[in-house]
Amino acid sequence: MPHPPIVLANASASYRGRTVFSGIDLTIRAGERVALLGRSGAGKSTLIGLIHGQAARDIALVPQAAALVRTLSVFHNVYMGRLDRRSTLHNLRTLVRPAKADVEAVRGVLARVDLGEALWARAGELSGGQQQRVSVARALYDGRPILLADEPVSALDRRQGAAILERLTEHHATVIVALHDVPLALAQTNRIVVLDAGGIVLDAPARDLDAGTLARFYEAAA
Repeated sequence: MPHPPIVLANASASYRGRTVFSGIDLTIRAGERVALLGRSGAGKSTLIGLIHGQAARDIALVPQAAALVRTLSVFHNVYMGRLDRRSTLHNLRTLVRPAKADVEAVRGVLARVDLGEALWARAGELSGGQQQRVSVARALYDGRPILLADEPVSALDRRQGAAILERLTEHHATVIVALHDVPLALAQTNRIVVLDAGGIVLDAPARDLDAGTLARFYEAAA
């Protein structure tokens, strides 16, 4: 079943006494591919936090920091995507002796992000880009209908980033992703939302925009 719309009405947020944004009205419906753009400090991560609070039960999250348990294997970090949907006994057994079905399921997800060979490597031994791909794999394994991601491909080159975003859009009904890469956002999403000056300053279909139009929102803060 399609998930309900995510609705923020006159939303406000502050950080350490400073208003990040106010008066935000935003509705995201099932099936949309939404890119959140804006300069550093515009409030993209804060907005992602508010969206997560609205629909956490339906969301697979890729946080800005990979948020991995560095001492555990890649397998166990990806497995955590479904930790809350398994029994406590099953999860405890998985720490010591994972079931073959779980291992193969995680291996298959890692193959989608070109990390199949890293299944039993310690997460802390991987490069930054590899750790980011493990975080993406965890969200894919999670499988909830909404993918909410905060700069999920910032440590990858554009070709790798495009490939990873394609995997995410293939396997989640709805995608909401904060990006700095404007061409990547235009190519991989169908709606662009730009944050600036404490609010939403642009909300339009990606097909109606180009990199030149969006560049001014970054130049204004230079």
